[in-house]
Amino acid sequence: VQLQASGGGLVQPGGSLRLSCAASGSILSINTMGWYRQDPGDQRELVAVISSGGSILYADSVKGRFTISRDNAAKNTVYLQMNSLKPEDTAVYYCYAHSYGLNYWGKGTQVTVSS
Repeated sequence: VQLQASGGGLVQPGGSLRLSCAASGSILSINTMGWYRQDPGDQRELVAVISSGGSILYADSVKGRFTISRDNAAKNTVYLQMNSLKPEDTAVYYCYAHSYGLNYWGKGTQVTVSS
């Protein structure tokens, strides 16, 4: 499974960004997709994940501001709509997929929230 993320960038506090992640390879074997993020010097942390059945888990820090969705037709694309962004959301965001007991990661896309 290969993951290609896009959509990061620089945004002012209160603004919005949408991240996309497209999976290729053995996409029919993927059960969970989602997003993690990491600041330099910190551990990678969960942002949001969605299962193939539609179950969703959000980090408490993003509930009510971020929305994860998945392309059910294609089964290979996951989106993260990020609204009301805060400076503390600044991080490298990594696309994630779980398949046959293995974790896969995309390269990461930088999100910077700053005035």
